[in-house]
Amino acid sequence: MAAPAAVPATPIPFAPAHRTIITTPSAADAWGGERTGQQATLSDRVVSYAIDASLDAPKHQVTGKEHMTWRNRSDRPVDHVYFHLYLNAFENDGSTWFTERKVLTAHGRSRGNAVLKDGQWGWIRLQQVAQDGTALKWSFVHPDGGPVTDHTVVRIDLAQPVPAGGTLALDIDFLSQLPRVVERTGWWGDFNLVGQWFPKIGVLELAGERGATAPRWNVHEFHFNSEFYADFGSYDVHLDVPSDYTVGAVGQLQGEPQTANGRSTYHYVQGDVHDFAWVAAKGYKTLDGTYTGAGSPQVAVRVIYPPEYVASAAPTLKSTIASLGYFSQTIAPYPYRMVTAVIPPYNADEAGGMEYPTFFTSEGYKEVKPGTIDEYMSDFVNIHEFGHGYFYGILASNEFEEPMLDEGMNEFWDDRMMRARHEDLVLASPFMKWLGITLAMSGFQMERLGAELRRPEDPLAQNSWDRLSSSSYGTVYTRTATAMHDLEQRIGEPAMEKAMRLYYQRWKFRHPSVADLRQALVDGSGDAKAVNEIFDQVVYGTRHIDDRVADIDTYEVLPQAGVVWKDGKPVEADQKALDKQIAKRRADWKKIHPDARPGSGGPFPWHSTVTVLRDGAQVPETLRVTYADGSHEDVRWNDDRRWARFDFEKPSKVVSAELDPAQQAYLDANKLNDSYATKPNGAASRRWTADVAALLQTFYSMLVTL
Repeated sequence: MAAPAAVPATPIPFAPAHRTIITTPSAADAWGGERTGQQATLSDRVVSYAIDASLDAPKHQVTGKEHMTWRNRSDRPVDHVYFHLYLNAFENDGSTWFTERKVLTAHGRSRGNAVLKDGQWGWIRLQQVAQDGTALKWSFVHPDGGPVTDHTVVRIDLAQPVPAGGTLALDIDFLSQLPRVVERTGWWGDFNLVGQWFPKIGVLELAGERGATAPRWNVHEFHFNSEFYADFGSYDVHLDVPSDYTVGAVGQLQGEPQTANGRSTYHYVQGDVHDFAWVAAKGYKTLDGTYTGAGSPQVAVRVIYPPEYVASAAPTLKSTIASLGYFSQTIAPYPYRMVTAVIPPYNADEAGGMEYPTFFTSEGYKEVKPGTIDEYMSDFVNIHEFGHGYFYGILASNEFEEPMLDEGMNEFWDDRMMRARHEDLVLASPFMKWLGITLAMSGFQMERLGAELRRPEDPLAQNSWDRLSSSSYGTVYTRTATAMHDLEQRIGEPAMEKAMRLYYQRWKFRHPSVADLRQALVDGSGDAKAVNEIFDQVVYGTRHIDDRVADIDTYEVLPQAGVVWKDGKPVEADQKALDKQIAKRRADWKKIHPDARPGSGGPFPWHSTVTVLRDGAQVPETLRVTYADGSHEDVRWNDDRRWARFDFEKPSKVVSAELDPAQQAYLDANKLNDSYATKPNGAASRRWTADVAALLQTFYSMLVTL
């Protein structure tokens, strides 16, 4: 009897390169369903990597042998798979990464501007790929329609299809040439940050996952502004390096390194993560500490640093341990046993400010004095990069398509931590301090000034590459933090924390979308109106927000001249008699109140009308009116009128009016026009001073986060 014919593999398309904004929440069983803690592993481990790697330090090359297993979660056989070869972004000017850099940096500043010279390019080469001993063929593909000279995505044709639910095993020999540090990875001198260095399989998304309606390969080219996206799995990695090099990596070191013939082999293992990076640097030092907190294992914390930045070692250790505490208490306990922070050397700044699971790079300073800009920046970078361990690591969003879920939400929670620490950025030279002049701004005030609120170019939910400029991409950080700050002011801090804990509980060790975040915020806060306003206006839209006080009109409510009706007959008031009556009442009142200020009271009440205008999207506002006697009154403006008038009849007249007196509406593009006074008032000048200070701080912040 003849064997049944093999079922041909159904072609699986790529995820779209454009129009990637997701508005429909994922299915409840996406990625295997919610991780309740009752499962055997923290994540649904789709992939595993066993890698033996050897560093040729003088050449900055890594020779690798990779054994990868991958589970086909779909309902159909798969006859070819796709891998990321990220280092090929740095092989020549024809890559998608370099091609986009030419355009995007011409319209805004960004990191990644280093120029590679001869001998400084980076690349990765597949030397052999085998399935059960059978050599396989491969070819470069361009899922996003990038240039044919881009080699960051490769298709591997299988000898035998992987059946639905089956497992694929591949053996891959590869050679990676690190670039001179240009962005996130590379070498400088005897320092090697080895990131995105091995062939990594793309993500096969199923229907109901992040907007997919059928299986699709999410395997985008390496775009200039994008970062990464991968399946959860386990890593078992052996690193062979010169014995005089200091080594750190994702995960836990298994025993002491094995040393022979001037070389040492380090063995690292980590499960329930979606990437692996490491550092090997000659002459580096280490500083160790621990974190112990409820619900977490004891966490070993290590800082690896160059001698020139010894001043940054202790502050980095301290702020990392503090971050473990804050994120564990406000979101959920940290689940891993290790955090490694690396401080790159001088001239390798582009290797700083990068995150991997349990492993991040920071920035170095010659000195970190209390109360200085350097202390603030050091703390913020450490908190930010550690925070990625939650928003990029555990809540493993797609950084290609939805960067706001990582960079933006992380920036928001980082600013919350800085606020809780009462740590503001202080701008003051020694001379200014001698004069008693200091300018201080909170992180949220700083974010507002860099958020391009006057004319947002792209929705926050947009992907990382379909953006007007690198500056517009930068608002993923600043405008997201500002929008979430405003949402928190509307719903309250307890509701925000409850909602974020719900978001984490639902989506930890899975891959949420922006729509999933919105649903968790609605469900957790119970305030769909506030959440949907923010998402419709700012996350999914580019609405401009600017409310202002336009005018104050006042008049004294005097006895009225004209005709009145008495006993059904018209009686005309005598104007001269009215004038005498008014004058007498004023004179009598003055005798009783000889020191009263004009307008602060009198025998007759004052009618005041305050006009407010809306030059953008609707936001809930508080209007505070201040009377001449020093008292004030608050009213709410929370409707969709383009303009409104508020009338007040009081013994004293209104002399000033101010929208958002608590300065909670940071999405308002122009805070200077929030206040209006009928006489000189210092409120506007104070706001102007604050905005100038924030503008200066934005300059400094650009040195850090992007």
